Amino acid sequence: MLAVHLSEVSFQEPWVEGAPHQRLRFVFPLLGRGSENEQSSLVYFELEPGNELVRHTDSAEELLFIVQGRLEVSIGDETGIVEGPSFALVPALAPHGVRNIGSETAKVAGFFTSRYIVSHFEREWQPMGASVVDTAQIEQQMLAQ
Repeated sequence: MLAVHLSEVSFQEPWVEGAPHQRLRFVFPLLGRGSENEQSSLVYFELEPGNELVRHTDSAEELLFIVQGRLEVSIGDETGIVEGPSFALVPALAPHGVRNIGSETAKVAGFFTSRYIVSHFEREWQPMGASVVDTAQIEQQMLAQ
């Protein structure tokens, strides 16, 4: 059985230069943990109040589980308020973003219908200096360490 506790993983904490509210903590907890998840993947992220996950597209459909928090979620041309615990569906390649409009840390799990995801962001993330995140590359880097 593949089980991962969030206290056992290392979070990344990227930001967008010149945009102090575009920052988050995230982890793909299943990457590098074996091949049990052949058809799916997961990202877990947290947003402090006022912070946002910049608008982007993902190569696979994503089901967001808002565990905790009050979020403004934009998907395509639609924007709405979603409070946890709730779900939101993001179609593959649909531009979307999430902003914490609440007073507590927002906690979100995103479930993907593919083992590997390629995400294209409108802004470049630091310290990576990249606007594209490819989880296959991330896993290769993890396994090489």
